[in-house]
Amino acid sequence: MNQERPVSGSLRKAPESFLSRDGIQKVVSEAKNGRRDFIRNAFAAAAAGASLPAAMAQSNPVPTEGGDPNILNLPEHSKALGQGVAPDGSYGKPSKFEADVQRRQSPGLTQTTQASVSFAPLQSLFGIVTPSGLHFERHHQGWWDIDPSKHRLMINGMVKASKVFTLDEIMRLPAVSRFHFIECGANTAVEWGNVAVPTAQYTHGMISCSEFTGVPLITLLELAGADLKKGKFVLAEGADGSSMTRTIPMSLILSGEVFVAYGQNGEMLRPEQGYPLRLIVPGVQGVSWVKYLRRIEVGDMPYATKDEAVHYIDLQPDGLERQYTSIQECKSVVTTPSGGQVLLDKGFYNITGLAWSGRGKVKKVDVSVDGGRNWRTARLETPVLSKALTRFNLDWVWDGKPTIIQSRAMDETGFVQPTYKQLRAVRGTRSIYHNNAIQSWLVQENGEVKNVQVA
Repeated sequence: MNQERPVSGSLRKAPESFLSRDGIQKVVSEAKNGRRDFIRNAFAAAAAGASLPAAMAQSNPVPTEGGDPNILNLPEHSKALGQGVAPDGSYGKPSKFEADVQRRQSPGLTQTTQASVSFAPLQSLFGIVTPSGLHFERHHQGWWDIDPSKHRLMINGMVKASKVFTLDEIMRLPAVSRFHFIECGANTAVEWGNVAVPTAQYTHGMISCSEFTGVPLITLLELAGADLKKGKFVLAEGADGSSMTRTIPMSLILSGEVFVAYGQNGEMLRPEQGYPLRLIVPGVQGVSWVKYLRRIEVGDMPYATKDEAVHYIDLQPDGLERQYTSIQECKSVVTTPSGGQVLLDKGFYNITGLAWSGRGKVKKVDVSVDGGRNWRTARLETPVLSKALTRFNLDWVWDGKPTIIQSRAMDETGFVQPTYKQLRAVRGTRSIYHNNAIQSWLVQENGEVKNVQVA
């Protein structure tokens, strides 16, 4: 199955604020060389009548007449000395044959890369953990590689005494390591009006899941003598040029879920992910996971910062704007088969995808292969963790006819992922953030998969 082969046919022109005509062409062009070309070629050979032993014989032929029939003509890597340990101890990299699996920017999305997004290649990933090098990026004024010896975190406001921590002091405190997803509030934003982009990477790629390591924020607040009764909120502030500031309810902090992280996937945070410190607020939209964290202020009311009063708000059908809607509701997406991929022949396929909820664990995922008329319950891969990505799978035999594949998740609170009709009845069509509607992929008769919408 080719993971990133472009779909045929025309694409509706996306809003200029997201993709220009040239931008769409670039996206489609980038998708031509999928990471599974070798699988595609193998299936093509099988479809042409080549048996597996015959295909193997082509790569490992027996000697010609007169040679030793017991000796195969082995490939070079099976009979020669390979490469040794990197002499300079350099950072390990993926195989050169996986070079096409990468984060991708969206041409025309923003004026500058310092205030842009790179999307994670969901269609090429396995399990639930996003490799750090493929973790999606969202910047408001660019990223920095900050000297950890000079970075400081201040706790002030409604505290007995303001306190300043160095990174070394924070890393000496009792730590926790937890798996959580982080999703930009604008993930799937371009789908509010209509189909706008061709692949899962661009529809849902502003999400990633990692194991984060750090110190619970409540521990730092207690060390500063914070007033945990009168202090109802905290303000988290970042050290980048945008001075990103977000209000966090004290109720989340008292639960012990919110923590200050310095580690990601077993190593220090990457600079693009907020090195040396970032805030982890499980289940809450990514903008509240403040990077380059430098200050926590304890207060008794929401702070209504610019990114809470002007941005990351939801425009309602009646013209009112909904603020502080930070929880990422239950959502899912089929990643294989998905837009830009192609099914090479009729027969068995494993439908797989990801589900998540900002309110806890995913309880169930249903999959439809007939546009939502009938649903089957998918298998959930373990582990199924709270506020983390959950991988699901479903066995499917394709009969070669056009069909629409969908997934529908339900979390442990009983919330069920809505259809576009249900979501738009409440939210209208002018929103940007918090689109958790059911995603649809059309499998065409020629096997090509494209993005469509079903009300």
